[in-house]
Amino acid sequence: MTKKKTNRIPVVVFTDKRGVFFGWADLAAFDGDGWRRELVLTDARMAVYWSADAKGVLGLAATGPTTACRITPAVAELTLVDLHGATRCTDAAVKEWEAAPWG
Repeated sequence: MTKKKTNRIPVVVFTDKRGVFFGWADLAAFDGDGWRRELVLTDARMAVYWSADAKGVLGLAATGPTTACRITPAVAELTLVDLHGATRCTDAAVKEWEAAPWG
């Protein structure tokens, strides 16, 4: 997996089609509104299902997925379009996302 770099931040992104993804984004991509149209994530994973104990999308960013969640393996790079929102992940959440539980 890509190690944390000073210009990359771990994020949870949600699309207008209800997709929820985790990955590393270039911090510069968040200047202005350009990120809403297209965002490239590296080491990207998708939350196919998250259980109630994950406490929603913001819980996935705060504490990460639980063992009851279904998280895909990582892909090297993913380009997302038509984004609805994004939030930075905590270090604890990154650890859980990278464990990639598939309940």
